[in-house]
Amino acid sequence: MLIDGHGRKVNYLRVSVTERCNFRCQYCMPEKPFSWVPKENLLSFEELFMFIKVAMDEGVDKIRITGGEPLLREDLDSFIKMINDHNPDVDLAMTTNGFLLPEASQRLKDAGLKRLNISLDSLKADVAAKIAQKDVLPQVLKGIDKALEVGLKVKLNMVPLKGINDDEIVDILDYAQQNGMKVRFIEYMENRHADQSLRGMHGKEILAKVKEKYTIRALGREGASPSFNYIIEETGYEFGLIDPHKHDFCESCNRIRLTAEGFLIPCLYFDEAMSIADHVKKGDIEGASQVLAQVLKDKPKENRWSDENTDDEDISSRAFYETGG
Repeated sequence: MLIDGHGRKVNYLRVSVTERCNFRCQYCMPEKPFSWVPKENLLSFEELFMFIKVAMDEGVDKIRITGGEPLLREDLDSFIKMINDHNPDVDLAMTTNGFLLPEASQRLKDAGLKRLNISLDSLKADVAAKIAQKDVLPQVLKGIDKALEVGLKVKLNMVPLKGINDDEIVDILDYAQQNGMKVRFIEYMENRHADQSLRGMHGKEILAKVKEKYTIRALGREGASPSFNYIIEETGYEFGLIDPHKHDFCESCNRIRLTAEGFLIPCLYFDEAMSIADHVKKGDIEGASQVLAQVLKDKPKENRWSDENTDDEDISSRAFYETGG
């Protein structure tokens, strides 16, 4: 069992397999040119799995594949199969922008993937194109349909932005509700790589939009999930709100992150990280395990986001496209 320095059980590993992405979303990496090719010293899938196997054997039973856009990494289904073959009971999920799902969904399902979180920030083609800086909506909607068709469980993620897509909160909620998917509204997370003119919506503002149409009741957090859940009384539909500006967001944190280059990150917001790359490249599992132990010991009690910490110096320099959010 993995325990951090604050006594929290850690059983959830998020693995970024690439920092590359085929979108240039305003809240993530808008200034990177589409021709940009990062200097990635990627660990191979075999090297990543060498560490993941240790983590699973120590009690990790939930793994999420992230990016960048993970489907840009060739043969991703073979990596998923490695994990699933080692432990078919692991809760194996992936976060994606959905653009490549029409072709990839069946392979992912066959490899053992169980769930998808798909980013959907607008149901208007022009707004989606403004956010992603690319015409994406028709292909993303096809990807969602295909994922559901092959039997993958799907959740939608929406980042509401003032003056951009804040008038679509109920539309996205209704789309998810009608198609049997849960939606989670995510407060915009300030970072130095985003368009600095963006203004996100706080949770209470998001909920106020929902209340214009529905009566809602708070359900609370489910286990260690970052999502605070609500139910629509008229329909019985449940949706979530991810609000990292609240410190109770961190109280039951059970997550650590592994980047494609082998950095173990104890907290999404913190820039501190330690590398397992040299150890796994040499097959030194003991050395990688020692790094894991130190990262768990150093895992902070809470992130630096809060309603009080709004100064520029408190804006994260973490590139979310490296860690998958």
